[in-house]
Amino acid sequence: MLRQSTNKGNVISLLNPSSPISEVYKTLRTNVQFSSIDTPFKTIMATSAIKGEGKTTTVSNLAVAYAQEGKKVILIDCDLRSPSIHQVFSQSNHAGLTNILANQNQWQEVVRDTTIDTLSLLTSGPIPPNPAELLASRRMQSLIEELKQHYDMIFFDVPPVLAVTDSLVVSALSDGVILVVNAGKVDKELVRKTKASLEHVNARLIGVVLNRINRSERKAALQYYD
Repeated sequence: MLRQSTNKGNVISLLNPSSPISEVYKTLRTNVQFSSIDTPFKTIMATSAIKGEGKTTTVSNLAVAYAQEGKKVILIDCDLRSPSIHQVFSQSNHAGLTNILANQNQWQEVVRDTTIDTLSLLTSGPIPPNPAELLASRRMQSLIEELKQHYDMIFFDVPPVLAVTDSLVVSALSDGVILVVNAGKVDKELVRKTKASLEHVNARLIGVVLNRINRSERKAALQYYD
């Protein structure tokens, strides 16, 4: 495994675990855990309707929150078109998921350690010409099954649902899906369309994170998920 420095400034749960924002992610972790009491989740995907809603920040901090609880966690960048997990954690992206799916590397060779002993990263690797096909491959399925034997939790960062089909493909590998919504930016019809797309492929939507919202806007923002 490869170890590099972590840019803690990009992940508030690392920078200040006791901050109010970090507590929000711990609350999200608890809510996810309570929603899966009978059959605990091992694979969770975070997505959004469109770009720029904060899904990468959300899934990164949630992965950290689980790792801080003592769970062995791996965060996988499945956005093979515009990857960003390597930037969030200040990692190299010269090798990653796409190299594994192309049978160029074993996962043990490219998974990266972080400053949290129980948190590992699998960056996207080089951008391929066929992202959806790679994510839908049998190699991807077998990889996730193998990783389940080594990690307590697997988190996926994926492209926005309305941009490409990649996230719908990954949802088939996920026990649960978290939809991140920038309530002040995204039209509620886009959110409804995203929800319908996830339901169409039988994805299990376990919750919605309303991002960048203050207390006075909270009631109005709830209408996004009506």
